[in-house]
Amino acid sequence: MMKLGGLVFIVVGSTVATGVIAAEKVLIEDGAFQMGCSNGDTACENDEGKQGGISVSVPAFLIDSHEVSVAEYMACIEAGKCQRPKDHQRNKYCNVGAEGRGEHPANCVDWQEALDYCSWKEGRLPYEAEWEKAARANSLSRYPWGEAVSCKQAILDDGVTMGSVPNEPDGCGEDRTWPRGSRQANAYGLFDMHGNAGEWTMNWYARDGLERYANGDIKGPDSGRQKVVRGGSWDENVNNLRSSFRNVKPPISGRSIYGSIGFRCAYDPK
Repeated sequence: MMKLGGLVFIVVGSTVATGVIAAEKVLIEDGAFQMGCSNGDTACENDEGKQGGISVSVPAFLIDSHEVSVAEYMACIEAGKCQRPKDHQRNKYCNVGAEGRGEHPANCVDWQEALDYCSWKEGRLPYEAEWEKAARANSLSRYPWGEAVSCKQAILDDGVTMGSVPNEPDGCGEDRTWPRGSRQANAYGLFDMHGNAGEWTMNWYARDGLERYANGDIKGPDSGRQKVVRGGSWDENVNNLRSSFRNVKPPISGRSIYGSIGFRCAYDPK
């Protein structure tokens, strides 16, 4: 167990090989935060609420310090608890089955596939309000580090940075995800909350979701057509990485490829 800034890091795994990241859970203490549109953010959409946000109280919870990796997800498959998602053979942007991507986020997963993994780890997906509280890490700005983002802070398409793929800014020039933890953690010790892979949440999408959460119902509606995805991804632009941006996707990909979407797990304190 480690402490940093009043937060508790609980080590629940260990480094088993060079370059493999130990699994950690970070305890986010209970309390209110300002959820939704940041002051002065002209890019906010209607479902992000008023500028300055709205006060939402969130009970204590734990959350993974990193997105779930390909190697971790493969362990669940091998244990017979997870289904193999769409893989690299199906689409080049999918990480499962791609050589050398064991520490990349597990992507191309449907919502239920992500939830099955978290259930295997005795957890669940984070609720949307939990996710934003963890991502903001006590910040009130568009991003936890300030008002702008580039490839210095996150893996995205910043429209400028080029890499090994000619004339392609997606993934900071690599046209794919990067290994987890390629950029600095936020003030809560959480990596890749913005960029790399977008992240499934528990919630069905509701346009008035923030008002529901502010009234004490952070679980939101019991049904819907689309699930909320947070954080932006390697192939999305700067506006989609804002802490308040609410993306949505059908929980079942069907004929689509969710190469931009991964996940991390959350846990109720025992």
